[in-house]
Amino acid sequence: MADPQSAGQPLVDPTSIRPLLFSIAYRMLGQVAEAEDIVQEAFLRWERTRQEGSPVDSPKAWLAAVTTRLAIDHLRSARVRRESYVGVWLPEPVVEEREPAAERDVRMAESLSMAFLLVLDALSPVERAVFLLREVFDYEYGDIAAVVDKTEANCRQIFTRAKRHIEAGKPRFEASREERDRLAERFFAACQHGRLDDLVALLAEDVAFYGDGGGKVIAVSEPLHGPERVAKFVYGLFLKAQERGLPIRIVAVNGQPGVEVFDADGGLVSVLAIDIAGGSVVAVRSIVNPEKLAHLGPVSDALRLPHRTGRPSL
Repeated sequence: MADPQSAGQPLVDPTSIRPLLFSIAYRMLGQVAEAEDIVQEAFLRWERTRQEGSPVDSPKAWLAAVTTRLAIDHLRSARVRRESYVGVWLPEPVVEEREPAAERDVRMAESLSMAFLLVLDALSPVERAVFLLREVFDYEYGDIAAVVDKTEANCRQIFTRAKRHIEAGKPRFEASREERDRLAERFFAACQHGRLDDLVALLAEDVAFYGDGGGKVIAVSEPLHGPERVAKFVYGLFLKAQERGLPIRIVAVNGQPGVEVFDADGGLVSVLAIDIAGGSVVAVRSIVNPEKLAHLGPVSDALRLPHRTGRPSL
């Protein structure tokens, strides 16, 4: 391998830049494994460029640009595959044992939510890139233009158009994180202790439940709407988990309140997240597609069994 200095390029510390690159790729794709693959490919391209001695003013900016372009290309092909997806498509969950420190940038946190990522799906790949780079990552229009190979004026127009789409479908979030966390605690307590009336009272009038099984396991094929219907269904899911002795862990899912459900052997069965706004739960999302859970650790095989017919599961 050529010496870094003789190659004319500085060394890059992946640990310092990788989080930014993954943040861009994941928000572009809503898929964890693909985002990680794109980041790895960006680093491989950087290494080739470094060894060739091609001049690069800022490795960080260069890597971010390559990551964005790779994500745009991937999205264009992914949209074709998405059209044949079975049931509701939800992003692959990013799970943390607890939400990061309170000083976390609110805009960054909300842009990670499933609700926001789903709104982004209405944009074209280039619109998505321009909007994210400008609104979330604070890029200047000149820098964005270089990334997406458009003029600066075009990028301004693209951003304005994309922002109109986003504002029209912008997800609601609880203004106070403390209030949100208190309501989430009450919601999961009602689910686990079987207080159906309390559960109904915590749901918004337009609440919806979404299940993503991808045709791999039994799941809700269409969204459920209304507090009574959603409450009964969610209550049934938690009751079933309790009857089977399935461990449930409270976590943060894409920065929002959620739970992980495991089987008796520690295999992950489901990741469930809730959105809270206006003092109520406005959406419940359950990911049970094993392919979307594999990056989180061992996945349970229980729901794959052919005799699992009947009620949709966690």
